[in-house]
Amino acid sequence: MLPEPVAVESTSRVEEVLTLLDWKRRIFSVYREVRIAPEPEAAWQRWRDVRDGLFRAHPQSPIPQERRASFKGLDYFPYGREGRVLAEVVPVEAEPVSIGASAGKEIVFERFGQARFELLGRRHALDLYWLDAYGGGLFLPFADETSGSETYPAGRYLLDTVKGSDLGGAGDELVLDFNFAYYPSCAYDLRWVCPLAPPANRLAVPARFGERSSHHGA
Repeated sequence: MLPEPVAVESTSRVEEVLTLLDWKRRIFSVYREVRIAPEPEAAWQRWRDVRDGLFRAHPQSPIPQERRASFKGLDYFPYGREGRVLAEVVPVEAEPVSIGASAGKEIVFERFGQARFELLGRRHALDLYWLDAYGGGLFLPFADETSGSETYPAGRYLLDTVKGSDLGGAGDELVLDFNFAYYPSCAYDLRWVCPLAPPANRLAVPARFGERSSHHGA
């Protein structure tokens, strides 16, 4: 009889993949709740609670292990109903775009459209990107006048459907609720490599909605 194979590294990799899968299941689930919830602010509070729980205790938390015990929760601007808008998706000529990422890397996306909407009394347009990998995914990062002072300097994410961040929409419209804007994982630990908001996606207003910098060290 052959001895049972011993593969410590493989076992470790299996554990890593399965915990990441569990993280994604939970994120996909809470965004599904958000999309069908009748009251956006209550859904936002539920989203916050789920994120805090994952950041505090989940093996795939972006918070470094040694800081999790003292983690008191992520900080956000107060919910503002004016931060929830319906954006028209306008097609543009599709082109590959290399978006700068943390650690000096670049990630190639396809720029395929623009989200056009009104926020804080002004008209805005943000480029929409598609990650051309298996299954694909919509990606919408942005920066604004709070970036570098009240929020993470490299911008925040609003939509990242590969990872479940999807606020809904229908036809040629997307729901953009800036109260759900959140930091990329590299804001908490530089071991994560994250695409950052490109210059074209900077709003010329202070979008005081969503996650902001505070005691957690982001």
